Amino acid sequence: MKRMLSGIKPTGQLTLGNYIGAIKQFIAYQDEYEMIVFIADLHALTLPIDPKELRKNTKDLISVYLACGLDPNKVILFKQSDVHEHAELGYIMACNSYMGELSRMTQYKDKTSKIKTNDSIPTGIFVYPTLMAADILLYDADYIPVGIDQKQHVELTRDLAIRFNNHYSETFIVPEPVLSKTGAKINSLSSPDKKMSKSESDKGTIYLLEDLNITRKKIMSAVTDSENEIRYDMENKPGISNLLTILSALTNKSIDALVEEYKGFGYGVFKKAVADVVCSELEALQNKVKEIQESNVIEQILADGAQKATYLARKKLSKVYRKIGLN
Repeated sequence: MKRMLSGIKPTGQLTLGNYIGAIKQFIAYQDEYEMIVFIADLHALTLPIDPKELRKNTKDLISVYLACGLDPNKVILFKQSDVHEHAELGYIMACNSYMGELSRMTQYKDKTSKIKTNDSIPTGIFVYPTLMAADILLYDADYIPVGIDQKQHVELTRDLAIRFNNHYSETFIVPEPVLSKTGAKINSLSSPDKKMSKSESDKGTIYLLEDLNITRKKIMSAVTDSENEIRYDMENKPGISNLLTILSALTNKSIDALVEEYKGFGYGVFKKAVADVVCSELEALQNKVKEIQESNVIEQILADGAQKATYLARKKLSKVYRKIGLN
């Protein structure tokens, strides 16, 4: 079975858009590949983050993925910081990369364009692609599921693997990027022409673990239009179309069937129906998350995962050390 690796960064709160558009589809990979999944808590340090927030985000993130069906019996699940080989190989990858190729990374250019002076740019933003390369190469991963914005980093990883193999002899598998399975695209409730984002805290974003009364209020306040006709038209009716997409994704009913079902009903009735379905889904998810967090299984799952990951990572890093002359 081919091996797939994915890292999940514990920054921000997971949203309904993450749940519908990515998480539910990502879980299916564990039945198709030998999966290694880690919480990328070292990557969360590239920009300032409160320690309490990082701990809470990490626990919530693991809980949500377990509640959604990630099976620790099928997947090696661990925290990046629990396997120190990531940081060690990250330094070696940094030594084998070039300033020019790192400065061309799109995300680096995007993030630094918002910072006023070079003196204020954290070095972690610049070098985190080499740590990401180490994350991947440690485990001989064949495939890396990524969004389009991360594909460039996997291409850099491939370049570093080939460069190392050519210089020191065959050592790393050269991984292939796989564009992540994506479900329906969920947009903001307040700005339905924009994607729902966990980085924007506004009334248009539904968070998976928020109070359900707040969730209901956000849906009932969702931006629509003046027609009062329920039909799918993203160009002219993005608000109603977005709500139809959400309802379709959570009920497994086609949008056409929903349009027919709510034909002749007003927006208030339709919004209430959407709110009922969303709140019911999130209530079930939140109950599972609460059960997982109260059972204290997370610590044991992470400990078991770290032990398995360390075995693989230490074996690979020892080989790298021999190749470069460190032992």
